[in-house]
Amino acid sequence: MNAVSTVGHDAPPHPDRWTARADAVSLVRPRVAPRPLRFAAAPQPVEVDLARSALVVVDMQNDFCHPQGWFSAVRGVDPAPLTAPIAAINRLTSAFRRFAAPVIFVHWGVAADRADLPANVLDKATACGGLPGYGDAQPAGDGGILVAGDWGAAPVDGLDVAPDDLVVHKTRLSGFKDTRLDQILRRRDVTTVFYAGINIDRCVFATLMDGAFEGYDPILVDDACATPSPTSVRDAVLLLVRQLYGFTARTADIVAAAEAVLATAVPTPGEPS
Repeated sequence: MNAVSTVGHDAPPHPDRWTARADAVSLVRPRVAPRPLRFAAAPQPVEVDLARSALVVVDMQNDFCHPQGWFSAVRGVDPAPLTAPIAAINRLTSAFRRFAAPVIFVHWGVAADRADLPANVLDKATACGGLPGYGDAQPAGDGGILVAGDWGAAPVDGLDVAPDDLVVHKTRLSGFKDTRLDQILRRRDVTTVFYAGINIDRCVFATLMDGAFEGYDPILVDDACATPSPTSVRDAVLLLVRQLYGFTARTADIVAAAEAVLATAVPTPGEPS
């Protein structure tokens, strides 16, 4: 994990707060001015409001991406393809921070006792107890597999994480199931969610689908995602997103459009420059 400074790009005060005045407490929330962003996407070009958008990065953690992590050491998965999107993810997070748009890392983070994990989660992950899985001793000898606070659940090296970024721990494939993700997005009046991370056909897709069911417009950033599954599986996910849920896009197109907006914008007091 790379720590990123946000000096000069501090987020404005949270808009969803009451205001104490001399005569009353105001419950009126200020309206945030739209920041339209148009970029190439499939099946059509798309325009979003960056003032009401968030970036969700899924499962870029040691136990999935590190050579000594669970996926590699226990399940024999080559970690190299899973770390390939890091550069694209870092470009996206940097662009979103410049607009003071939320960057949210959604991570597996189970309790050591696994008391809330059902059989279909535990036994699919362990081949019915034949392999180590969630909460078992980490192969590298540093805590438990994907246990919140332990090495395996930490962000992988090379991933840029800033102090103001948010972290949501999950215990299912979906980042919305029994987590605080929905409440975080609603408090920030988010309507569009960009998705990146791993695996595109598992936790990324499950989170995208649940978000769509909750009413969030999804943008799947194709080259900022990865999976060890066959290319045909990845292609099927992209097809389903385009047909049923929202749009797919590329990092370069999103970042270029954001930089063009920044180049022509006139900052107002309190906005990041």
